[in-house]
Amino acid sequence: MSPIPGSGLAKGLAVTLRTMTRKTVTEQYPEALPELPPRSRGVIGLFEENCTVCMLCARECPDWCIYIDSHKETVPPVAPGGRERSRNVLDRFAIDFALCMYCGICVDVCPFDALFWSPEFEYAETDIRELTHERDKLREWMWTVPEPPALDPAAEEPKEVAAARKAADRHAAERRAAEDARPGEADEAGEDGS
Repeated sequence: MSPIPGSGLAKGLAVTLRTMTRKTVTEQYPEALPELPPRSRGVIGLFEENCTVCMLCARECPDWCIYIDSHKETVPPVAPGGRERSRNVLDRFAIDFALCMYCGICVDVCPFDALFWSPEFEYAETDIRELTHERDKLREWMWTVPEPPALDPAAEEPKEVAAARKAADRHAAERRAAEDARPGEADEAGEDGS
């Protein structure tokens, strides 16, 4: 069965008329900033203190837009008789946002939580070469990263926190026991001080 001639035109005009009668929703962007979701992806911030120069982010990046340079330094032994250790020191960390596809793989694979998503999106440049942000610029973006959402109150306490809490409680109990074992010293000090 063939369609009625002109039915496609009628459907198209009906859609146009319905759209014309609706009120438009226009965001006046430069004057009024848009309301973004709390964990939106804007730009990547670097928390430099956590970076161990493991190069995992650069290796996993599908666009190869992360540039990292480092050098090794020897650290003297902490205890006598120990041996010297070497550690990587970050010289350059840059992300070329002209190449970045904002996939988030670098943020996900970072084992030391050095990379975070910032909701900032206003970093347009007039020259494409300015879209390569060095580590000082990435550090500035770090301060715009929102706090992570609160943990579920019904969730089980993480094992690391539970172990730390047990150790702190045990240390506090030992300290109280030591203070209770010498009650005479505290009384004598109080009498001498009066």
